[in-house]
Amino acid sequence: MPTTNSEWGFNITAPTVAATFPDAIKNRTILITGVNRTGLGYGTASALAPQSPSTIIITGRSQAKLDESLTSLRATYPSVTFKPLVVDLSSQASIREAAAEVLKWKDVPAIDIVINNAGVMNIQDRTLTVDGIEMHFGTNHIGHFLLTNLIMPKILAGKNKRIVNVSSMGAFVSPIRFSDLKWETPHKDIPDNEKPNTTMLKAARLLVEDSTTYIPFGAYGASKTANILFAVGLNKKLGEKGVKAFALHPGEIMTELQRSTDPEWLGKAMEGRKQAGLAGFKSVEEGAATSVVAAVDPGLDGEAEGVFLEDCQVSAKVPGYAVDKEEADRLWEVSEGLVGEKFA
Repeated sequence: MPTTNSEWGFNITAPTVAATFPDAIKNRTILITGVNRTGLGYGTASALAPQSPSTIIITGRSQAKLDESLTSLRATYPSVTFKPLVVDLSSQASIREAAAEVLKWKDVPAIDIVINNAGVMNIQDRTLTVDGIEMHFGTNHIGHFLLTNLIMPKILAGKNKRIVNVSSMGAFVSPIRFSDLKWETPHKDIPDNEKPNTTMLKAARLLVEDSTTYIPFGAYGASKTANILFAVGLNKKLGEKGVKAFALHPGEIMTELQRSTDPEWLGKAMEGRKQAGLAGFKSVEEGAATSVVAAVDPGLDGEAEGVFLEDCQVSAKVPGYAVDKEEADRLWEVSEGLVGEKFA
């Protein structure tokens, strides 16, 4: 499945993408999670806003963070309605409260595009959400799984029906550890098909011993695998209703996502990437570009199952376990169990 513009790549910016597809944005309602003034969510919102969407719903964990974004966005794009939604994706109670609020909004009868952008990364000490779920998995996947499914009636009423999950090449680091979602079991006792990629971890200067239980980058990687499998599951279950779900790697961007990452390790890791000839950092505008392609490019209107994007193009660089339909079904069932609700 090709995108519309095969020449786009690493340096294309989100505003350029949005300006190319104004008809897919005009008069649409778009929800973006994890919007703060310096991050990808804000970059995505500010790229879409000039193309006359009717409403952009921005979510964040605190009203203060949302207010920073709202002040700037409303001043720059006064003709667009921006609606803030406070939601802590690590709390199912917060998610249910936020979803109930959205469903009550009479001025938002439909949501055309959902961009699940929020995330946490490399939390150094094993931490659980208030619901007892490992923090990366609970926030990056379960939070979006629950929120997306709870507001699904309004997504199904939309025109685009696009759901975009911002994943990462971190998915290559680890499959989902179904046997040990809390990362409590020693590495040597984990089934081989659930173990993280120790070669990649070693290359990133992260050593794993037999006795190691919690691996921050591994837990992050597993949650990014879940983002992709969630897209596969959405397409399988809701494709006949017109829903198109995509997952993507935005690139390496310096944002608040790195707030839990050890600066010394990050510096060494990036030097290693440079020596290996791998791509460096993108700007926020470049990083948000692939999210916008996934959200609005009509070239992606065909079969969406298992589609993963990178650098504004459909990419084959995705681990097999992250697009496996049986794994997607398994994740869906596990996720329903963790939120205590089934979504047909």
